[in-house]
Amino acid sequence: MTTIAIYGVGLIGGSLALCFKGKPGYRVIGHSPNPASVDKYVKRGVVDWATSSFEEAAAEADFIFVCVPVGMLDDYLERLYALPLKPGCIISDVGSTKLSIMEAARRLTRPGVTFIGGHPMAGKEKSGVEAATSRLFENAFYVLTPDERVDEEAIARLIKLLELTKAQVVRIDARLHDEIVGAISHLPHVIAVALVNQIAGYNDSNDLYQLLAAGGFRDITRIASSDPVIWRDILLNNREVMLRLLTDWDAEIKQFITLLENGDGEGIAAAFEAAGRFRSHMPERRKGLIHAMFDIYVDVPDEPGIIGKITTELGNHKINLSNIQIIENRLDVPGVLRLSFREEEDMAQAESVLRGLGCSVSV
Repeated sequence: MTTIAIYGVGLIGGSLALCFKGKPGYRVIGHSPNPASVDKYVKRGVVDWATSSFEEAAAEADFIFVCVPVGMLDDYLERLYALPLKPGCIISDVGSTKLSIMEAARRLTRPGVTFIGGHPMAGKEKSGVEAATSRLFENAFYVLTPDERVDEEAIARLIKLLELTKAQVVRIDARLHDEIVGAISHLPHVIAVALVNQIAGYNDSNDLYQLLAAGGFRDITRIASSDPVIWRDILLNNREVMLRLLTDWDAEIKQFITLLENGDGEGIAAAFEAAGRFRSHMPERRKGLIHAMFDIYVDVPDEPGIIGKITTELGNHKINLSNIQIIENRLDVPGVLRLSFREEEDMAQAESVLRGLGCSVSV
């Protein structure tokens, strides 16, 4: 029996647990310092057993996943290395920065225990064990950042276990990981927060800004609503990379200022064309750090019970609806309903079902 201990059974830790739990030959143990959370993990069927004892959770573990916020990783790692862990035990984390935890692990090296940095590049707009799902990592990249001293056999063992997540495992140097993830995830979060706060400042003197931002602006800045404490820790942990990236971003913005000051229409068009070419080559069907949503829009007549009828019909077909929004009425249509789905297949099935009901649907 292979025993897997998971410290921090939230969205990521809980989803890992669900990937492993119930598979022949595996036992999953959850840990939280909060007894109420321990009870919740077991009652929801996310783990086989759970405990609030730090030592007890690790005692028989062959694999340990530390799924706590980045700011807590060093402390958890130090506490784990102080325990009499099982010989051959492999410890990994799921933090979105890797260089600092890899350096901490080098300082804590001890015989019989291996640390391999990890980062599953998947997520959701919701957090907590309630949002956990065994499908979270399907078709996502799962990054491992082992250092040069790690035995290949240990890496192979971890990769074999992670096959149960149905993610694609990729090995990357920790420093390179932080630079890339800083650019494609951390920087966009900062930009979204700054942009929303800029508009919020304008809204103080004219609340039309907030009213008219309800459509596309709200969509493209969705990540600005991310957990403040988690992102505080991530950005401070990746501070040097972020300072370089923000300097580069400032240069990009200054270039646009120059183009506008000079009335350089060709230069503006060229910037959009270059961005479009690069973006067109990005993979469309793979999960990433910024969780994609799949939306359809349904024109709804002004009649009682129509929204309930639509949602009931989706429920009858076992279609998982993530969010629903009633958009302001248009002149030619009494109302528009935006339905959001986490999976593209759910969106496609919903479109088919609603067209079958005679609804006017656009994607």
